[in-house]
Amino acid sequence: MMLPRAILFDLDDTLISAYGRPEVAWLTVTAEFAEVLAPLAAAEIAAAVGAYARDFWADAERHRIWRQRIGEARRVIVAGAFDGLAALGRPVPPADVVHRLADRFTAYRDEQMHLFPDAHALVDALKARGVRLALVTNGSAEGQRAKIARFDLGHRFDHIQIEGEHGFGKPDERAYRHALQVLGTTPDETWMVGDNLEWEVAAPQRLGIHAIWHDVAGEGLPPGSVIRPDRIIRALAELMPGPIGGEA
Repeated sequence: MMLPRAILFDLDDTLISAYGRPEVAWLTVTAEFAEVLAPLAAAEIAAAVGAYARDFWADAERHRIWRQRIGEARRVIVAGAFDGLAALGRPVPPADVVHRLADRFTAYRDEQMHLFPDAHALVDALKARGVRLALVTNGSAEGQRAKIARFDLGHRFDHIQIEGEHGFGKPDERAYRHALQVLGTTPDETWMVGDNLEWEVAAPQRLGIHAIWHDVAGEGLPPGSVIRPDRIIRALAELMPGPIGGEA
């Protein structure tokens, strides 16, 4: 496949592993708190928190409001999950334990975050080929800038666009149009690469951008999905038509 003139990249769970497998992360963290959460079992709490979190983030407007306040959102989610357990007659811990559990989850996610294999090498190879590159990410300015610095991504992009700095984010079409304007490209000569089927596939496709879904989990499209990516990749290196070399 011929390379495009420009590529828009998502950040979280596209270039870096950030939020995948939340059920495993919650089980790990609740197990750390087993003593203070007894007699509730770690698995029961993890399941309750996971179910509440899925409902919480499924609401698009709530997602838009809270995704820039992720730490606070996790406190709300954990508290809501324990309220649900209490309604079922299950014993629940005091508020300070609830907050500590949520904050530990946030810290654990940060500890486990890592760059995907070939991320640096891929971006560097694309840039060497003359492809214009933009990093287009939702979230708070402080949080996303910290990730960009931590994983040495800033100098690798021609344009970095963070929701918290611009006042709009995906799937608002302004997010894509602004990036295209800065890069000086048109939709038909641009790819969008990301892990979110709505934000990085359906929304950019409506503008005529070639949308590539990064299927990190390797599970394929969800059953019944009406969204159809123009291309699906399992690893970033698949974007290049040839070898990309080692990590820079």
